[in-house]
Amino acid sequence: MCMNSANIDASDITLRPRSAKWFAGITWALAAVGLIAAAVVNGVDGLLTAWPLLVMAYLGWWVFWYPSVQIDDDGVTLHNLLRSVRVPWSALIHVDTKFALTLITTRGKFTAWAAPAPGVWGTHRGKPEHVRGLPATTYGAADSIRPGDLKNTDSGAAAYHVRSQWAALAEAGKLDVDSPEAANVTKSVHWLHVGCAAALVAACFLAFAVA
Repeated sequence: MCMNSANIDASDITLRPRSAKWFAGITWALAAVGLIAAAVVNGVDGLLTAWPLLVMAYLGWWVFWYPSVQIDDDGVTLHNLLRSVRVPWSALIHVDTKFALTLITTRGKFTAWAAPAPGVWGTHRGKPEHVRGLPATTYGAADSIRPGDLKNTDSGAAAYHVRSQWAALAEAGKLDVDSPEAANVTKSVHWLHVGCAAALVAACFLAFAVA
């Protein structure tokens, strides 16, 4: 594998889709403009009926900004919309990018919402430097790779960091590669996020019902 143990102590990495900041920013900007306009035109009463704008701002955070791939010394955490999955390094047996970054373990496959594979346009934007210098486990027969492994794509960038850290730990002898089934993959449902969204939607209906 191409990365050495010097990279083990690298800072924690959080990866989001390249489009996340744009979609989230536009959503928040529209909500802010709407709230300001409601306050200017109707004063406090306008703000009391502006719940849909708060819903839009919240969904902008939850849908566009919250999903991420977090990589640290202990493993990889996939923060998706409805749940997060924590995969320790020793539980990992393969990294795939056919449709999105997918971590394969003995306990199942876990896909990252925040690291989708590219479409046709994204694939055509690939350049020779995007296929060179990748971790050895990236390459198939005759040094072939998937479009989702291109380093300039969301899935490829995430896979590059995951495979590099995984390889460095394995080379340093810090992984129990013979017993991946012994490592626990933990999953947690985002009940709080769902509850906040439901509460905001309910507040919208209530505000319009009493208006």
